[in-house]
Amino acid sequence: MLFNGAWGELHGMQPEGALGHPADEAWPEGWAERAPRLRRLHEQQRAGFERLHIKLGASGRQEEMLWHHDIIPVLDERGRVAGFFEQAHELSSQALQEHRRALESLNYIATATIAEKDPEKILQMVTDAGVELSRAAFGAFFYHVVNEAGERMMLYTLSGAPRAAFAHFPMPRRTILLSETFESAAIIRLDDITADPRYGLNLPLSGMPKGHLPVSSYMAVPVASREGRPIGTLLLGHPARARFTARHEELMRGLAAQAAIAIENARLIQRVREANETLEQRVAASTKELTEAHEALRQAQKMEAVGQLTGGIAHDFNNLLQGISGSLELLGRRLEQGQTQGLERFLRGAQDSAQRAASLTQRLLAFSRRQTLDPRPVDAGRLVKGVSDLIQRAVGPAITLDVMVPEECCAVLVDAVQLENALLNLSINARDAMPNGGRLSFEITHQRLDAEKAREFDLPLGKYLSICVTDTGFGIPKDILGRIFDPFFTTKPVGQGTGLGLSMVHGFVRQSGGHVDVQSMPGLGTRVFVYLPCHTGEAAPEMEPVAGRLPRARRGERVLVVDDEVMVRAPIVEMLREAGFEVLEAEHASAAQSVLREQKGVRLLVADLGLPGGVDGQELAVLARAADPTLKVLFITGYAEQALSGQELEPGMAVIAKPFAMTDLAQTICEMLRG
Repeated sequence: MLFNGAWGELHGMQPEGALGHPADEAWPEGWAERAPRLRRLHEQQRAGFERLHIKLGASGRQEEMLWHHDIIPVLDERGRVAGFFEQAHELSSQALQEHRRALESLNYIATATIAEKDPEKILQMVTDAGVELSRAAFGAFFYHVVNEAGERMMLYTLSGAPRAAFAHFPMPRRTILLSETFESAAIIRLDDITADPRYGLNLPLSGMPKGHLPVSSYMAVPVASREGRPIGTLLLGHPARARFTARHEELMRGLAAQAAIAIENARLIQRVREANETLEQRVAASTKELTEAHEALRQAQKMEAVGQLTGGIAHDFNNLLQGISGSLELLGRRLEQGQTQGLERFLRGAQDSAQRAASLTQRLLAFSRRQTLDPRPVDAGRLVKGVSDLIQRAVGPAITLDVMVPEECCAVLVDAVQLENALLNLSINARDAMPNGGRLSFEITHQRLDAEKAREFDLPLGKYLSICVTDTGFGIPKDILGRIFDPFFTTKPVGQGTGLGLSMVHGFVRQSGGHVDVQSMPGLGTRVFVYLPCHTGEAAPEMEPVAGRLPRARRGERVLVVDDEVMVRAPIVEMLREAGFEVLEAEHASAAQSVLREQKGVRLLVADLGLPGGVDGQELAVLARAADPTLKVLFITGYAEQALSGQELEPGMAVIAKPFAMTDLAQTICEMLRG
């Protein structure tokens, strides 16, 4: 093994212990990477690849640089391979950017093909992507399906050339070169196919038939299943020589792997659909196969939904956490420097990001039907009229708003704030569907669901209030109508929608015992029916909100705060003392019971639902109220599911979800003590 100083520096190699020694002994990790490429040198004149290296740049800092490596055989006087010569040169920053753009494009294709369920569309996407990423002039995908004589391949998709260019040719024969192409597990890349010794050896034709598209540069990319079973081959061509590089080969290897996964998933889904269509006739013979296919499909869809949720949550929360951490870091720097002027701006930035994070959490909980709601009897007609001004401002003057409410509306048991948010979300979606203006209407009616409708909506029989939201927008295409409630699914451009609006509406309505039905006609508009069960009681009077002002305690109002997290408990205790309350504190249920025994006059218990130590907040409340039935209890929780355990809260109990504003907590405590 011999190398110069530049090559050794690039690979972190020292001459001592390497020069003159066999490569596989002196450099085992590098040899392991190169050995497969060397074995393919009989198929191509050289082996090339590209790698990212970390080097000291001109600025003296370590920089990431893209290098191209070429491996060329060294022949002896008899023409036999006596060794190999490897050379490397750095590519330009533009080439590095192109490399990154190609990887981004490959990632986009991977996402798109997994989402697509039609095998034909997947193959066309893969063929188009192969042509784009490799800069080929044209490409074609051939299935490994032969005729009875075993001599033909089936052309399936084309890119870069019209299908008419192949219409007068028969399907390709299994020539020597094509047989190796279709049977090889590795990519075959040729700088000039016409110079290959295997080319043109099958009579009666010698090479490509007359009128065939001119091909010089040639690359064959096998697509195989997870078990290694061949699915097909993507062929790429260009009339000029040596147009395909090692980078193109690496990109095609990644594209082929993604194509195989997408094709197998699509075939699985197709088999399930076909089995369902003929289920009655094939039930005896296909029960086992159908069950296995359903299970695999459910798992695939489950993992796809998890991927969507994970990606969406990570993106949104990382942005919000950046806003919080950035503001707090700047705040800390200013305080270290003794500067106090302008700190309010950084505090407001952190608080704003925290409030947005809380809002995102509530929207996610609404989708998963685990949201802590405050359901009360609400006059939906009065609520729609009250929120109409806000909706009109949100949709703008180009859209005419109509509100049709009957004189008498049945009450509905819902969280009024969440119902307002749901209607606002529907209005914003309608606005986006009418960029040139239109008409948006809200109509409330009473409906009694018959057995058929109740079964379709998965609702009990009874009387329901229907809020129909109608727009005159461009409508929803039929092929995506079934996905509009999926989390983070959106047809809006990047940056103009999170994809959580409709999923929040759906989750909130289902959690409130109702149903959302969507009817749409492309080009004419969309109607969204929100069904909510009528409530027999009267609507609760509207409460005037108290925002931003800290209420004051009355003389003798003593409160016990129990939370194991000191960073949660301490601000609550400090704020309540500032408001004039007498405040006691404990970090777990056992300590809280000791405080209640020793300190008399505690009128309200603030307890975290998720306390450690074997006794949670709910159990602590039962024990405390057994000793003092007049004790009021306010649960605080970051786990909405715990607050919705299926048990009705007793009189004198309430729950508030984290994160909450301190003024809201103080206001709730005052209302409970004086209610």
